[in-house]
Amino acid sequence: MQLSVKDAANLLKISEDAVYRWVKAGVLPAYHINEQYRFNRSELLEWATARQMDLGAEVFGAERPKASHSSLAEALAAGDVLYGVEGEDKTSVLRGIIHMLTLPEEVDREFLFQVLLARESLGSTGIGGGIAIPHVRNPVILHITRPAVTICFLKRPIDFQAIDGQPVHTLFLLITPTIRAHLHLLSRLGFVLRDKEVKAALGRQAPREELLDVLARAEAAVVMPGVAPGVAPGVVPDVAPGVVPLGEPGDGTGEERG
Repeated sequence: MQLSVKDAANLLKISEDAVYRWVKAGVLPAYHINEQYRFNRSELLEWATARQMDLGAEVFGAERPKASHSSLAEALAAGDVLYGVEGEDKTSVLRGIIHMLTLPEEVDREFLFQVLLARESLGSTGIGGGIAIPHVRNPVILHITRPAVTICFLKRPIDFQAIDGQPVHTLFLLITPTIRAHLHLLSRLGFVLRDKEVKAALGRQAPREELLDVLARAEAAVVMPGVAPGVAPGVVPDVAPGVVPLGEPGDGTGEERG
């Protein structure tokens, strides 16, 4: 769906002037068509949830998976927890992760690796605070039947061109069968990664069962998709430590494009 500047402003709950500023600063994904800016709804929702903007539950109504789709806890249980991932840079780390992943035989690992690299070329998925969320831009092309989220602890922090400029030590790799599932999980991750207990468990690279338990409890504390506990819909809460706040786009250095 192609949205106008007014539509984008309403979706993100910001002014049209802010939309223009962020587009010109290169921090908001936009298309220049017939002398006008146009926006893709799914791209804007992905962009906003990665930056932990609270858009309100109603915004995700059209994107929310059916009840039969996986929760974040289920997707984490379906994925791996990888420790000591080797790599000196983004490319070698992603290749190492793809090599270690538990995947169906029909998944082409090299193709998945190339798709992840292509997504990173659009803009870093490093969201700040030492965390990155690499994912496939068009999930359906992999023909995965259920979502999986893999937690990857790097042996050494690396430069991921994150939005806060800090090296990344932990990755959450998302592989989903649909865009709806992708947005749902990305939204949930955006909220649970604020949880102090989650941050502590990630910081000490806790064992798999402890991690899944802590993350499941944090997800259960989210009243509904898109609304953090104690935060009223439409109110933008404090961002996580190290995440660049959206109020001042600055020159856009390090910000994600799309």
